[in-house]
Amino acid sequence: MFDDGGVAVSRRSLGTIGLAAALTLPWVVVWAATDVVPRFGVAAPSTLATLSTLATVAVSGVSILGAAFLLAWAAETAEKDVPRAFAIAVLAVLAVAPEYAVDALYAWNAGQFAGTERGIEAGNLAVANMTGANRILIGLGWSGIALFTIFRRKADIDPAVVNREGIMTDAITVDRDIGLEIVFLLIATLWAFLVPLSGGIDALDMLFLVGLYVAYIAIVLRGELEPSEMHTGVPAYLQSFSKPKRIGSVLLLFAYSGLVIFVAVEPFAHGLEEVGTNVGIPPFFMIQWIAPLASESPELIVVAYLVNKARSTAGFNALISSKLNQWTLLIGTLVLVYSLGLGQYGTLAFDQKQAGEIWITAAQSLFAVALLIDFEITAREAVALLVLFLSQVLLEFAMIRDLVALPIDEYQVLLVYTAVYVVLALALFVHRREQFRHLLGRTAGTVSSAVSGSDEPHGADD
Repeated sequence: MFDDGGVAVSRRSLGTIGLAAALTLPWVVVWAATDVVPRFGVAAPSTLATLSTLATVAVSGVSILGAAFLLAWAAETAEKDVPRAFAIAVLAVLAVAPEYAVDALYAWNAGQFAGTERGIEAGNLAVANMTGANRILIGLGWSGIALFTIFRRKADIDPAVVNREGIMTDAITVDRDIGLEIVFLLIATLWAFLVPLSGGIDALDMLFLVGLYVAYIAIVLRGELEPSEMHTGVPAYLQSFSKPKRIGSVLLLFAYSGLVIFVAVEPFAHGLEEVGTNVGIPPFFMIQWIAPLASESPELIVVAYLVNKARSTAGFNALISSKLNQWTLLIGTLVLVYSLGLGQYGTLAFDQKQAGEIWITAAQSLFAVALLIDFEITAREAVALLVLFLSQVLLEFAMIRDLVALPIDEYQVLLVYTAVYVVLALALFVHRREQFRHLLGRTAGTVSSAVSGSDEPHGADD
């Protein structure tokens, strides 16, 4: 089937897959020994069932790294058989599934202990964890990957990077086909501004936001297969399989990597929380920022892998898709989990501080969308995203630890940053109104083509 070169490639690819899978095995063994074996009445070996906090963080963290590579290879291989946007959407959902699991746990506890202090705190933690994850994805994810892409170009040629004269003016270009995701993200963002006005996340929020994501998936599924990019390494090897074997391999990689990420991230996040608490970081701060950072790690690893292969466009598309599904599915399903825990329908309530967290998260999202209207993000814009994010988080930490004294409280600080994000976003929307009009027209064409089933190119000409 293969010549000598082909045999070498296949062996190298199989070895690479085996190495990534081997990284996941220690935690799979630990998880099976502690969670699966006891269910069958067999005592778990004590050496596997009990790990120190640092060992738990190390072993689960390495397994996440291995699973992230398996997940990335599955998504790249799948691009041969399904629209690229759908493959990236599946990758995004699986990569951030741990965040869903962590947040669902808090929402469930809020329902189980509704009306008690523990239930109220759990509801606030569910919102805090969700807003923290969303802000990390843009504040660290979008900005960090954009800067990494731009400044690593010296070591490799990346067609997504544009060099310009001037300080911090180099930019990473975004695939114009991602315009659909940008507009849907804008719609979800505008809705999010309304969520705190009702005092909680309710059924209307769930119907709108989940419905919005379902509509998005329905549209991308009707898209055409793009000409396959030239892949190398593992994806190229897997794409050489016959279609049944190729699809089976993709499904197996998706299923296994998704399972590993699902069972490893929660102990990884809780381990980091415990380490942080032991060094004096407040638990609430840990749950809002450190736990989401841990649960977002598979996504960031996958994107960094794609960027390192000079596939920056696919990497950034994955980040945008992740933000869309977190800003729709994650918010929308919280009320469902809460109601299941409650045993009846109920609104997931939160306090004034969490209302401010939702507003600043929506404002950051609005600013990020405004940056992408022209389908690129410059180094200067990425730094602005990063500085705004870090300054708010560090200021909040300083206020919690009484390191600084301000005439306003934490909630008012959130409102100030919200106003800054919104003003910057509106200024960009006005300045780029022609590009925004073009974006809306292109998206309307995409939706129209999907609904009508037309094969004609959609949207305005580029």
